[in-house]
Parts: sequence; structure tokens; C-alpha cells
Amino acid sequence: MKRLLSVLFLLAATVTAVIGVNVTYDHRAVVIDGKRRVMVSGSIHYPRSTPDMWPGLIQKSKEGGLDVIETYVFWNLHEPVRNQYDFEERKDLVKFLKLVADAGLYVHLRIGPYVCAEWNYGGFPVWLHFIPGIQLRTDNEPFKAEMKRFTAKIVNMMKDEKLYASQGGPIILSQIENEYGNVAESYGPAAKSYIKWAASMATSMDTGVPWVMCQQKDAPDPIIDTCNGFYCDGYKPNADNKPTIWTENWTGWFLTFGGAVPYRPVEDVAYAVARFYQRGGTFQNYYMYHGGTNFGRTTGGPFISTSYDYDAPLDEYGAPRQPKWGHLKDLHKAIKLCEEALVATDPTTTSLGQNVEASVYNTSSTCAAFLANVDTQNNATVNFNGNSYHLPAWSVSILPDCKNVAFNTAKINSMATVRKFVAKSVGDKLSDSKAISSDWSYVSEPVGISSNDAFDKKGLVEQINTTADQSDYLWYSISINVKGDKPLLRDESQTTLHVKSLGHVLYLFINGQLEGSAIGNYDHPNFSKDFPVTLKHGKNKLDLLSLTVGLQNYGAFFDKTSTGITGPVKLDGLKNGSVVDLSSQRWTYQVGLKGESLGLHTGGSTLWVSGTPKSQPLTWYKTNFDAPSGDNPIAIDFTGMGKGEAWVNGQSIGRYWPTYIAPSTGCSECSYKGSYSPTKCLKNCGEPSQKLYHVPRSWLKSNGNILVLFEEKGGDPTQISFATQELESVCSQVSESHPLPMEAWSEDKSKSKPSVSLECTHPNQVISSIKFASFGTPQGTCGNYSHGECKTTDALSIIQKACIGSRSCSVDVSTTTFGDPCIGVVKSLAVEASCA
Repeated sequence: MKRLLSVLFLLAATVTAVIGVNVTYDHRAVVIDGKRRVMVSGSIHYPRSTPDMWPGLIQKSKEGGLDVIETYVFWNLHEPVRNQYDFEERKDLVKFLKLVADAGLYVHLRIGPYVCAEWNYGGFPVWLHFIPGIQLRTDNEPFKAEMKRFTAKIVNMMKDEKLYASQGGPIILSQIENEYGNVAESYGPAAKSYIKWAASMATSMDTGVPWVMCQQKDAPDPIIDTCNGFYCDGYKPNADNKPTIWTENWTGWFLTFGGAVPYRPVEDVAYAVARFYQRGGTFQNYYMYHGGTNFGRTTGGPFISTSYDYDAPLDEYGAPRQPKWGHLKDLHKAIKLCEEALVATDPTTTSLGQNVEASVYNTSSTCAAFLANVDTQNNATVNFNGNSYHLPAWSVSILPDCKNVAFNTAKINSMATVRKFVAKSVGDKLSDSKAISSDWSYVSEPVGISSNDAFDKKGLVEQINTTADQSDYLWYSISINVKGDKPLLRDESQTTLHVKSLGHVLYLFINGQLEGSAIGNYDHPNFSKDFPVTLKHGKNKLDLLSLTVGLQNYGAFFDKTSTGITGPVKLDGLKNGSVVDLSSQRWTYQVGLKGESLGLHTGGSTLWVSGTPKSQPLTWYKTNFDAPSGDNPIAIDFTGMGKGEAWVNGQSIGRYWPTYIAPSTGCSECSYKGSYSPTKCLKNCGEPSQKLYHVPRSWLKSNGNILVLFEEKGGDPTQISFATQELESVCSQVSESHPLPMEAWSEDKSKSKPSVSLECTHPNQVISSIKFASFGTPQGTCGNYSHGECKTTDALSIIQKACIGSRSCSVDVSTTTFGDPCIGVVKSLAVEASCA
């Protein structure tokens, strides 16, 4: 009998585990099992991190107040060869989604399968390009057949794993296509029929959950059209029965090689989010919540950097970016306090003065209000419901009870942190050096044609059609016979080689020697350049190495964007005054490098020679190293190198390019007030766009690791070093007039005071010292505080007593605690601490 009861119990548990929920929507919200929900979502792209990072990223997202994780599905990652699929390691989509489910979070699965995402070729596999008669993203039968096949592959995989909410899984929304409305006009009438087909195809998959299309105002019913952008508070869906959904709230912007680093102040992000919920939105997603790393050759653009940090709440290495993560966490708590009112009714908005308004959600049992000051310069004091409220410029105050301010977007209560990368010695023999290794070996890559697979062709070839993106590299080689007794010297004849290329990078070798290079940039990947050349008497060998730096990922007909040396290629300034056009002559071509075909990136082969030649182009380098101790995130500082790609234990950490320097101008003091754009807030002007490159700890052993570099331009690998991410300081600055701590909303608000809170992020560390403490009118920011004219004398000792030796501490910001150094002045407390 006991055995029978056990079997019945197990059966009952199994049935309970797979019982699905009903996901629908109405004009106010996504509806889960009959209940409208206010949802906060964040994008985490599984291949831009590693499986060992996923649980931590998901947990930090949950702790940050997210309900949903949003991810694209990357077609070219999963089907690199037609009908050959890969869902292993970083590509294990099912494992990632199950971890999200285990954390109790939902999923928005953006199948696309076009994703944009600054991802190579927009996520499409390049083999699509070679299907006869195909035209991508339009009403084209070959393309639609492939798109439907892959979409069905993913949907069926999700069904087989019971991952849809209708089956008891986490997926509550799916997306088909992506931002097509931005480019649809270019595709003509076929765009409308294509979108209708895509909508019909998706809904026919019978997933049991709603589908969305972002940036698609003509999305056919029942598809929900959604908004992407820095601000979506004015967005209205195309039908009254659809909720307002924001699929991409850009938390920052992507970094390009050759560009300065963009960032977006958290006050502006919070303002945009609060305005969205204030004006009727109920589902908002951060793009990105964790950006991560473009490992290997996954970057698009072209010229997108290897780092995809995106100034996200979780940085590239997975650590909370403070105060962005914490401030948004507090925002989410305030919004959730309003949920009952938000889903019950539509807002009523009234003006409280110039550029100031109140939106109220009021029912017989609940009331929530948002007070917004949209002025970009002037603060405001307003009366609302018989009370007076101070509203900083470009801010929103949230009143979950229509009376008390729980949160203001411009007032940060969460702690800030300063994290820095510190150079690390590796191994006992390097105890006096910060370099990764002094023991290198190398292999010289042949200049020009070295493969039996090389081919001749009359005229210049387009690069993508030739390489199918199997390599960044394509050699163009030709021989020129110079007749006469003397060489064509530059100072005698001013001979130049004119080369026009569609990008992205070019190296010119004459008779085996590097004579020059040319590069494009993100805005203009193509270029023309005149190279002064010296040609000797007799036979001269010209070798042009053309490179891609990620394929185009966005725009109408982006798949038609060509690369490579399409010409003309001309010799000008010959002694006889003639111009020789080489464009239509017979060239020899080689796809890729010899080292690639030999698999040198793994560190194998018997070709390696001991030594470290420096400033030598086209060189493979290899060394062995021990991993830095501890568990802090690791990066390689590529200072000293030019441009190339790096592998750790056979896995590519991506393209490195520390010599591409950002413009010296464009960085300045950035205010959060007013509309944000990608060029508004920039840092690191005049510095390398990226010099630190993420090395996941899961790729390393404690010792005996292999690092391989392929250097194109010439560099000194003995200069590169490891660095680990260290927490240098934790800070907090809170004013007497700050909204109450969020914890007060579950306590007696009348007894609560604003407080400064500090916490060491590592569980084994405690607050070891107080670097700065001031109550009064302190100035500056975390890591750079200074005392103001108004200050108490004992703030430091009070904070030291309350905090040192504890992992976390909290101190009330009040004259009761610190005394009053300047009566009548609104005071704040600023503290900077270190952990050990």
C-alpha cells in the first residue's frame, strides 16, 4: 500500500509540474492565468557569456527586481552549416532557459530569426546568401522556406522541452521578425505581404503564448506591436485591445573600434522607465541588462568591439554596475508597489504647471500617482492632493499611496562602487613582472599565396561571395614586371598605388615587405588610399590582404553590403607618365591564412619556434601560463599589440585592436537632464577604444593554459598582461530630503528616515576602512569626494564605529545622528569605504 501511495504521489507531482498557465493580453497588460501583470524584463544573451556565468547573472537579475529574461535566438550560431545544428556549451539555449525557470523568472524568446543585435550578419547564417534566387527579409519563397524551417526547429525544441508557459515552462512571449518597420519601405509592396506571412506562420506554430513584433505598427492581429528606443512613454499599440510593451530600453550604447565609450546616466534611464509606466505601459525590457562579450568572430557592424558591455546594470563581467543596478532595483520596487492600481485602470493625467504633470491610477480600493517634471533645466515645487512636493528637473516621483514619495528618479539612494582592473603577476617565475609570460614561441604567416586551394581569376572579386565569411582574410596577389635599367624610386617617379576598397582593413605588401595599411570605421567602412611605392627592375609581387571586422547587421538589404577590394587598383606616376589599371588583370586569390588551415589557434603543430620577434606583421605567437589566483573576473590587457585575434585553450576571446584610438574630442561633463543620444555621454576620448578583453574563468585551468595570438600589424607580446577586476570602493550619498528607503514601505513610514547603506559585494569580505565621510554639503562623486563649506567634525568616527568590521551597515541621514552644522541648509551624508 505504501508503494502504491508513493507511486500516486509521484504521478501527482509530475502532473502538477507540467500544468501550464494561460497567457493572454488585453489593453492594459499581459494576462497570466487571468491576472494582469506589471512586468520588468531584462535582456541577457546566452552566447555573450558562459554557462558558468548564467546562474549568477540570472540571480542578480532576480535580485534587481526583474520578472522576465529576454533573449534573442542566434540562427548563425546554431546552424553554421545548413541542416547541421549546434546547441552545445555557450549555445545551449535549453539549459539557459531552464536556469531562468529554476530561478522563478519568465522568458521572452525573440526568435527573429533576424536579430540585428550588433551580431555578425544580423544573426543570419551566411550560407543563406548562396541559395539560388533568395532575397532576405521579403516576400521571397526560398527565404520564407528557410525562415519557417528554422523557426519551427526552435519552436519544436521548446515544445519538446515543455518550455512554453502553456506547458508549465517559463516562456510567456515570443517575437517574430525584428525592427522590420524601420526598413519596410525600402522593400516596397512585398514588405506588407511578408509581414502578414510572418505573422501567420508564427501563430500557426500553436505555442500557446502571444507573439510580438517590435517596431512594426502594421503588425497583424493577434500580434502585439511593441516599441524600441531610449524613450517609449508616448507609444500606443495599433489596436485598443493590445497592451503597451517596450521591448528595448537601451541602457547605454554599443562600442565601436575607433570610437569613445558611450554611457547613459542612470537618472535618465530611471526617468524613461517611470514615464513609461506613468503613461500606461505595463511591460518594459532593458536592452541590455547584461551585455557581455562578443567572443570569436560574432561581432557585426562592422567595427563593433569585442566588448558588448552596453553600460548595462550588470557589467561585461557580470558584476552589478552601481549605482545603476541598485537605483533601478529601487525603481522596480516602487513600481511594484503601484501594481494593483496600474493594472486596474487607465491613468488620468492633469497639468500641475509648466512642464509638470500628475498621472493618477485611482480605484475605490487603491491609488497610485506619478508626478513628472519634464523640464530639462528647472526644478519645480507643486501642490498635489493637498501636499507640497519638490520635483527636480527631468525627474518623476512615484507615490504608491498617492501621498508619500517612495522614489524619485533623480535622487539616488543605492550605493555606488568603483571597480578597477589591477595588473596581476602570473606564476612564481613572474613574481617581479606583470607580463603574462617571457617565454614565447612563434610562427611566421607567409605573405601572399601559400595554399594549394588558391585560384586565379580575371578581375577583382567581392570578398563575402569569395570567403563565405569562413575567415576574416582574403589575399589578392598579382605580379608586375618593370622594364628598364633603374628601379622606379619614389623620389624619382612618385609612383603610387591607388587602391579603392569596400572595407574594412587592408595591408599592402610589396615583394614580401609591409608597405602600408588602410582602415575604415563604423560610419564609413569603405576607403580609398594612395600608397607611395618603390618597384624594382624586373618582377615585383604585390600582395593585398583584405580583412573584414564583422559583417553588416542592420539596414535595408544589409545582406547585399559588399566588402573587399573591388577597385579600381591603379599604378600612377610611372616614368613614362602612364597609368596602369590592374583591376581587370588576372589575380590570384587565397581565402584565409595558412595558420588557420593548420589550426595554430589550438597551440598544436610542430612549426612553433622559440623566440619573440617584435614589430613583425603576420605573426602567430604562443605561450603557456598559469591562471591568476582567486575568483575575480579576468581580462587581458593587450597594450603593446596592434590588431589581431586571441585564443585561450583553443577558444577565441575575440578580435583585439588596442591601437585603434578614439577621437580626442567629444568627451565632456554629461548631464542626465534632457533627451539622451549615443553621442551625448562619452568617455575615454583619446584612448584605445578597448584594451581589456574578457577571459572567462571557466576556460582556464589552474596551470598549463595556452594563449595563442595572431598579430597582423606587428606588436610586442611581452608587454601584454593579465588584470583582475577588483572592488576599490563602495560609496553612498543621501540627502535629508531623499525619499524614504524602500524598506520603509513595509514598516511604519512615519518613523523612517533616509539612510546611507553600504555593503561589501563579496560574501567573505567586510568593511575594512572608511576613506571619506562627511555630513553637510559634500561635493564630488564616488572615488572623488571632498568636503563642502558645511560639515560636521565627527562624521568619520560615527561611520567608522557603525560600519568597520561588518559586511554591511546602515546609518540614518539626520541631524539627530550627526548634529546640525548649518541650520536651514539641506544636508547630505557622503561615505566612501573599502572592503577586505
